Amino acid sequence: YMKNSLRTIVAELYQKFRVFNLRLKGYDIDYTTRIERGYNIDRYNPKGIHVGKKTLITSHVTINAHYLIPKNNSEYFIGEKVDTYIGEGCVIGIGATIMSGVKIGNYCVIGAGSVVTKDVPSNCIVAGNPAKIVRENISMHDIKL
Repeated sequence: YMKNSLRTIVAELYQKFRVFNLRLKGYDIDYTTRIERGYNIDRYNPKGIHVGKKTLITSHVTINAHYLIPKNNSEYFIGEKVDTYIGEGCVIGIGATIMSGVKIGNYCVIGAGSVVTKDVPSNCIVAGNPAKIVRENISMHDIKL
């Protein structure tokens, strides 16, 4: 029992450090957000990533906040910075990709491996590539994940 509680305390501290470190880099992520390891959050535009309270971002999730635009007569690209929003109380499934400029409402579930290319209204479950609404008007207390 003692090991479990010590492990839980260490895990909580590590979660808080992870979010603190991301906030230092300019990301707008609430301290109550939980981010699992293996995340890929846009480094080109950290100020364009906004994540609300009590959201869970699982492993291997990619969140983008810029578009790449080819320069004329060049092999290089430039990035147009945009804002990407994830509301509060959301669950982002393993391996999901949130494309640049998307707004996800509050209390949404994004299915594992989904590619979110369009805005998602609050209280929805979306899944697939491209992600489509699977269920609307959900209550997070009633669904079984």
